[in-house]
Amino acid sequence: MDEAAARLIATSLAIGIGGIGPGLGIGILVGKALEAIGRNPEATSTIQTNMILGMAFAEAIAIYALVVSLIVKFV
Repeated sequence: MDEAAARLIATSLAIGIGGIGPGLGIGILVGKALEAIGRNPEATSTIQTNMILGMAFAEAIAIYALVVSLIVKFV
């Protein structure tokens, strides 16, 4: 196998696998937050603030995967 082909496969796997976890995490997080808001509408602002903070942390993991895949591809 050529080195360029191995780099492309590694890059694809890094971003592909690295994006699965945050995608699932954000989906579950938003679903549970909407359930909580449905049960207790008075706590919407607190739930929404915590949900956005959790989404930011999950998205940071996806950005790390993107950085790793770019490093593998170009270095």
